[in-house]
Amino acid sequence: MSDPDPRHVFGREAEDRAVTALIEQGYRILERNLRTRLGEVDIVAMDGDTLVFVEVRARRDGSAVHPAATVTRRKQRQVVRVAMLYCQKHGVRNTMIRFDVVAVLGENSGIEIIRNAFEAGR
Repeated sequence: MSDPDPRHVFGREAEDRAVTALIEQGYRILERNLRTRLGEVDIVAMDGDTLVFVEVRARRDGSAVHPAATVTRRKQRQVVRVAMLYCQKHGVRNTMIRFDVVAVLGENSGIEIIRNAFEAGR
């Protein structure tokens, strides 16, 4: 059996670190790696009374590009579509919804939680 792809290992570790940081900030994790016919969302969580869809982005130390800058408009639209499907499937009504990005800044650096990183209408 071959060794796992180092990028996948780094991505999984970054997502684990993101989950830990979110929990420390009071988020309650509902789902991880939510996959639908419309795409994928890394984390679905509650932050108080707000349903939050979280995209996790990570870059290795020394990268010139901030991880959050890699969440393209196309990815934002995909996350919004998945969120709408999730809400429809789970009967979510009259609930505030937010889209956050967690930027994992290198293997041994910090984590930045960017609340309201983008809006559904953009």
